[in-house]
Amino acid sequence: MTQPTSCSSTHRPGSARMRNAKRILLIAALVAISLVSGTATAHLRHASPASYSTPLLDPFGSAPAIAAPTGPLTSVIVGAAVTKGGLGAVFATADGSVYATGNAQLFGSMDGRALNAPIVGIALTPDDQGYWLVAADGGIFTFGNATFYGSMGGTVLNAPIVGIASTSDGAGYWLVAADGGIFTFGNATFYGSMGGKHLNAAVVGMQPSSSGAGYWLVAADGGIFTFGNATFYGSMGGTPLNAPVMGMTPSPDGKGYWLVGNDGGLFSFGDATFHGSLGAQIPNTPISAILGAPGIDGYWMLSPDSATYAFAPTPTERQLPDSGMIVKAVASQIGPATQGNFCNPYGPCEQWCALFAAWAWNQGGVAAVSDGFTGDLYDWAAQNTSVIGPDQAPAAGDIVFYGTGPQSTSSSVHDGIVVQTWPDGSMVTVEGDSGPGPDGWLGVTVNGPFMAQRSLESNGAPIYGYGEPT
Repeated sequence: MTQPTSCSSTHRPGSARMRNAKRILLIAALVAISLVSGTATAHLRHASPASYSTPLLDPFGSAPAIAAPTGPLTSVIVGAAVTKGGLGAVFATADGSVYATGNAQLFGSMDGRALNAPIVGIALTPDDQGYWLVAADGGIFTFGNATFYGSMGGTVLNAPIVGIASTSDGAGYWLVAADGGIFTFGNATFYGSMGGKHLNAAVVGMQPSSSGAGYWLVAADGGIFTFGNATFYGSMGGTPLNAPVMGMTPSPDGKGYWLVGNDGGLFSFGDATFHGSLGAQIPNTPISAILGAPGIDGYWMLSPDSATYAFAPTPTERQLPDSGMIVKAVASQIGPATQGNFCNPYGPCEQWCALFAAWAWNQGGVAAVSDGFTGDLYDWAAQNTSVIGPDQAPAAGDIVFYGTGPQSTSSSVHDGIVVQTWPDGSMVTVEGDSGPGPDGWLGVTVNGPFMAQRSLESNGAPIYGYGEPT
């Protein structure tokens, strides 16, 4: 769950096309030789990168350690909730699977069921005897003693849902959308929203105040918006950040809060105590959320890329003959792949998202040319396999191309491998030369779920097309 960075720009001297022309011809010849010998990957040096060493739930302060679910998991972890006392947690994945560790209990899941949109959040009931799952389209799914009070499923939304929070007695819940819209159900009270108002960055989460008579919204730029009796203690809005903010959690007495960045940077306000961060750790581990628990002066950072994944096909996604092999290959590579200066296991020391995508296709038996420029890879697919437009539904194993077109390094800025899709246009990708941290030190990370039509907001660049391996 990271924001991709450009990997086709000016870190390499000279024109990407000119600089790589001779290498393309050489690699093409090697590919031809490899195909004759039956080893389509012989031209790429590769060694499996190390996994991220950060725990799935990394504890700080008085937060106790919580075990991670055993993998491989069927989809990326999109949310977690900690039990009272911090002795266990439930984890939700985009495909609706739920995993419970410690003293948390499993009450069911949406695993294997067709969903119109991916799951994006989970909330425990007050006594930990049930939980709600929420999907990006506002659908609500209840398990254990969690009661259904209504949903936004089937309603046209201006922006996808990004989170859910329960009222203190569990007799209601709030949903929050990326545009700051708030939707209330049961005894959850509406105190206001940012829906319909200008935002500098998308809202990424919400938290109710201690009494439940108000709530905070937090945006990706660190902006904080308060409603009801939720107090403003400060924000990072207007301050340059190394990575987008991913979430917030209040201090034990509600008189402060913590914000966390995608790079593990931690920002504390009010009486929230700084207990440490991961922001200075290089390479950075992608962080997707920060969690707290009542009475615990500390927090947990959620690191989905620290888990092991298999990315099972969703019931509705398109599959091609090479999809399974390609998805399996990229799932095995998630981790901090570089040691600085863009040096990577997939080719020369240069920006390498295209090198990674070509390697992934090679693993599926597609002899894609390994070139450092994403536009060249798109052109190769257009001439040798096939490409589809940004408004068409990609298949698992497709290469997604970010930017406005393949013409230059300023128009074709990044790529990744599609590993899961949903009918609403959402997808999960695995991408090389990606994630938070300084250029030259990035890794292979999981991105999403995000909606293809909102890629500019989610990824910093639109999608201009997909390369298909067949």
